[in-house]
Amino acid sequence: MCGIYGMVSLTEHPLRHPQLLDCMGATLRHRGPDDSGALRSAHAAVGAERLRIIDSRSQANQPFRNPSNSVWLVCNGEIYNAAALREQFASYPFRSRCDVETLVPLFDARGVSGFADVEGMFAIAIWKEETRSLTLARDRAGEKPLFYLDIGGEIWFASEIQALLRHPDVSRELSSAALYEYLALGYVREPNTLFRQVHKVPGGSSLTFHAGRAVSTQRIAVPTVAVPPSAPAARRLLRELLEDAVAKQMTADVPVGVFTSGGVDSSLIAALASRIAPYRVHTFTASFTNRKYDEGVYARRLSRNVGTEHIEIKIGEDELMDALHAVVPRMAEPLADPALLPTYLLARTAKDYVGVVLTGEGADELFGGYPTYLGHRAARAYASLPHAVRGAIETLTSKVAATDSPVPLSLMMNRFTTYAHADWLERHIGWFGTGLLPYLPREAQESFRESLPEITARDPVRAAMEFDYITYLRDGLLVKLDRAGMLVSLESRAPFLDSRVVAFARGLPPDFIIRGLRTKRLLKEAAATLVPGWALRRRKRGLSVPIAAWINNGLRSEVDRLLDPARLRNQGVLPALPIDELLSDHRAGRANHARALWPLVVLQYWLEHWVPGGET
Repeated sequence: MCGIYGMVSLTEHPLRHPQLLDCMGATLRHRGPDDSGALRSAHAAVGAERLRIIDSRSQANQPFRNPSNSVWLVCNGEIYNAAALREQFASYPFRSRCDVETLVPLFDARGVSGFADVEGMFAIAIWKEETRSLTLARDRAGEKPLFYLDIGGEIWFASEIQALLRHPDVSRELSSAALYEYLALGYVREPNTLFRQVHKVPGGSSLTFHAGRAVSTQRIAVPTVAVPPSAPAARRLLRELLEDAVAKQMTADVPVGVFTSGGVDSSLIAALASRIAPYRVHTFTASFTNRKYDEGVYARRLSRNVGTEHIEIKIGEDELMDALHAVVPRMAEPLADPALLPTYLLARTAKDYVGVVLTGEGADELFGGYPTYLGHRAARAYASLPHAVRGAIETLTSKVAATDSPVPLSLMMNRFTTYAHADWLERHIGWFGTGLLPYLPREAQESFRESLPEITARDPVRAAMEFDYITYLRDGLLVKLDRAGMLVSLESRAPFLDSRVVAFARGLPPDFIIRGLRTKRLLKEAAATLVPGWALRRRKRGLSVPIAAWINNGLRSEVDRLLDPARLRNQGVLPALPIDELLSDHRAGRANHARALWPLVVLQYWLEHWVPGGET
């Protein structure tokens, strides 16, 4: 695990700013504080800041190159089938035990088609001196980040955006399309970023930039896993796949722990890890001082059940403010997921005990865990009710009092009735988004909808799951997990995103995903002998954060400052939005608008730190 970065010239001219490579590395040192390395030529300079996870010797430092010095490679991530690749290229003169080095002979022999043989999470940059071509690639799920800047005949790349902002000619002009995406979803979808000139390498893809400016794109092939037709056989296969995924991801020369909440996903990972590890596994959970949000009791019960060494981090408004001030100045992209803050606090504590953590990310999107999926099933029945009956229901739901609970009933009921008649995509964004989309200018709404990915699944539940997998998971949850962990040099791994587990899950028939009101049917059945029954029966919560109360209390003065109408007018970034009305209703308790207000607060903090004039 590390931070990778570099610059290459695709013209006959040498690099214009090679001296800035060291500055890029310094910007990413939090991702790899243990060592660093670089390779340089007239037309290329690549570097890596190293976090030692496997093979701590200096021989394992990156960059790697082949014996003829014609291929240079840097990689951020972990290659879980490195042992098999090492055997496959047994005659290659490896200099280390590092998993990343196995990619050099693989790419040298097979080029970009070799990525199909790689199992792991990775962001890779490969420079070929002879042809002066640069290949950038990301793993299939998009766990590891990689950004690039195409400017002045050069390509600059880095694990995080702030390293690219070292370029003296880069513009910090915002992309209006990306801004609308952020306001609607709370994150920006690949390949965009809020900076117009900076782009993300799409997950599961490789981009090759050739001298002469031609660019070729290739999707990384995915494995196929046949789903047995019977539920018992499917359960057995899923259990085997998960056991194998956890075993592979426990491989490290440092201790491995688990982030837990007491829910089924993290509980299953913790149970499997405890069986596999030759030591007592540490588990970590966030325990909120706001008791409505506190899941500490469930995580403690789970720890006792599976026999882990449990660490609990108490979090109140002061701790959230500490995290906010620590994260925003060091993260050059806004992310409106409030769970970023407790995840950072968890990671900061976990780093004192372990070098790697396993998490349950991906299980909801792959196995059907979100309540919105049940909503899609119910929407058709609701839409078929007589108009008078629907009107009566909508009148009743509008009178349900707003609360600051983790899953407000009033919010869920109002959103359901508002969007039940819409097509599945509009309905899903209405339920799962920020709630700001209807307030955007009409042309912005149309532009946003036209840019959304095309989903071929006909079943609304399967379509919504696919949408969440390639958008919310990749550009929201995994960004949260990577940045929060790497800010404190902690590697995170997600066993549910193992390529064979993903291939299996995406081939499941609908009945194996949801049956009646039961979500994650097959996953819960596969976990039944490992996870206590109470964890299987718990209502879906996620890492909920008491943002609604914080806006009205400890963060009140900052919210008033950041969302002051005169300030926003002078800034000139946001379109006309009814922010005063939303905040007034929220403060008065007439509605819970935390989901809409928080993205605006985060954006304003981000503008202050990363965009000249954003503090006005």
